[in-house]
Amino acid sequence: MAENIQKEKHGFQAEVKQLLHLMIHALYSNKEIFLRELISNASDAADKLRFESLRNPMLLVDDTELKVWVSVDKEAKTITIRDNGIGMSKAEVIANLGTIAKSGTREFLSSLSGDKAKDAKLIGQFGVGFYSGFIVADKVVVTTLKAGASENEGVRWSSSGEGEYELETITRSNRGTEIVLHLKADEEEFLNDWRLRHIITKYSDHLTLPVVMKNDKNEEEVVNRATALWTLAKNEITDDQYKELYKHVAHDFEDPLIWAHNKVEGKLEYITLLYIPSRAPFDLWHAGKSRGLKLYVRRVFIMDDAEQFLPHYLRFVRGVIDSNDLPLNISREILQNNRVIDAIRTAVIKRVLGVLEQLAVDDKEKYQKFWKEFGQVLKEGPAEDFANKEQIAKLLRFASTHTGDEAQTVSLEDYIARMPSEQSKIYYVTADTFNAARHSPHLEVFKKKGIEVLLLSDRVDEWLMSHLTEFQSKPLQSVTRGGLDLGDLNDKNVEEQYKQAEDNYAETLKKVKEVLQDGIKEVRLSKRLTDSPSCVVLDDNDLSNQMERMLRASGQVVPTSKPILELNPDHPMIKRLKEEQDQTMFEDWAQILFDQAVLAEGGQLEDPASFVRRFNKLLLG
Repeated sequence: MAENIQKEKHGFQAEVKQLLHLMIHALYSNKEIFLRELISNASDAADKLRFESLRNPMLLVDDTELKVWVSVDKEAKTITIRDNGIGMSKAEVIANLGTIAKSGTREFLSSLSGDKAKDAKLIGQFGVGFYSGFIVADKVVVTTLKAGASENEGVRWSSSGEGEYELETITRSNRGTEIVLHLKADEEEFLNDWRLRHIITKYSDHLTLPVVMKNDKNEEEVVNRATALWTLAKNEITDDQYKELYKHVAHDFEDPLIWAHNKVEGKLEYITLLYIPSRAPFDLWHAGKSRGLKLYVRRVFIMDDAEQFLPHYLRFVRGVIDSNDLPLNISREILQNNRVIDAIRTAVIKRVLGVLEQLAVDDKEKYQKFWKEFGQVLKEGPAEDFANKEQIAKLLRFASTHTGDEAQTVSLEDYIARMPSEQSKIYYVTADTFNAARHSPHLEVFKKKGIEVLLLSDRVDEWLMSHLTEFQSKPLQSVTRGGLDLGDLNDKNVEEQYKQAEDNYAETLKKVKEVLQDGIKEVRLSKRLTDSPSCVVLDDNDLSNQMERMLRASGQVVPTSKPILELNPDHPMIKRLKEEQDQTMFEDWAQILFDQAVLAEGGQLEDPASFVRRFNKLLLG
């Protein structure tokens, strides 16, 4: 290398400084992972070069054997990790080593608590990559040259991991990246060759890229297996190897919850290795989050995050697809219109759903762990994937009046198994919170008759139920919609009493409608109330309050649905209303009964002050 042409100082992005400080302290007990992370990055750099060289073979020139070299200098107390991968330009060095370009970074950092054990899991979930070097080093020096660039476009980056880093433009003859870690005084254990070899075997055995160290005879020796793990037979792969490949693919510190390895031969030939993570990533709900599977064609890396193989509701699945049928020069555009992709996608979806279905049968506790992390995402499935709606529905879990617990443990199959023979529908109630659902007045007749009702309070539930209308030929019916018809569950004597009450209250209902005017669609007597005086319901095709709010929040113009007011003819307040002769008092009672019903549903009053005034007036008598 020749003399420096240019030297600059840059400040770290604020988030990098914060993450570095937290990471160094939180991950100190698992500090050996720095080598895994840096070798993993080198492997990715080699993969990217292989892919780019398909279009531009000159990038490889005469250096076609891609490797990672690891060496130690005991006198200088340094570890060097070098690769001959794609390298970085100056702009890429600044972007990759000076900033964190992940969506939701600020929210992630604000979620850290200061508890080292808990924060270690979160930081590992976020992914630390290159910055893990600072766990063991008090200075890191990176030199790099982008493949295809001229020798005088080399870059040297150096930092002590505090507030800033230095950049130099240098002359470098070989493409790729070299990272030199100047170890802290108490980290000399990592200058031991055997220790480094053990770490490489433990964490990097699955990588297809050879990781090389020199032996006692000063000869280069490949330390890892350097074979595409997914190409081996299942009985040749240990659980630990599966787990380490997951951590490389997903950039996750935790073990996966479960995985499925499958080789398909016949009309199409491909291998899939699919993982379900143990924990939802912090940015699962961010619109810009990368998702998808790592795509290889005949063992050659093509791209990360090939999202065409998975629908959006399975965006948490990670893994590898290796196809023998796709062209090596395939692009993201070609992926969108390709019969082979469509066939593999269909099979992958079936495979993932099948794995989850088996897990739900074999290990209910582990499935509940999955559901707690990813249940709300899976609930998007019936709207997105009509072809697999029934299979997705089998995987759904709900809270229910059967358990009375907020935990979502009840499947639709569980519900049907408990249904009395005369019950023909699956009943559910949606609300903004679990307690609002559990205490909904609409449940009163169901409690009286001992009929189970599913309690839905996730934001996605209204959307789910607008697309999941039946399961195993049983209609799903909201208890807050339409006129309640319990079919064979109805009591004939109660039906007769209801008809008599309709005649007795006809004039009262007419007067209430005149008072409330355009605020409601209709007033009628209720078949669903046994304890409460009133409730509001919607017509079958009207939007719920929750759905209206959700659509408005997304910027859509939504017409307001007028509710139907139902009154309980057996309640003392309704009897009092019927007997009230004073017009002003009647109007106050009618308005209060309506406002109470709206509040009980978790709705908002248009004029809360008037409600308080009327209520106080009635209290004073």
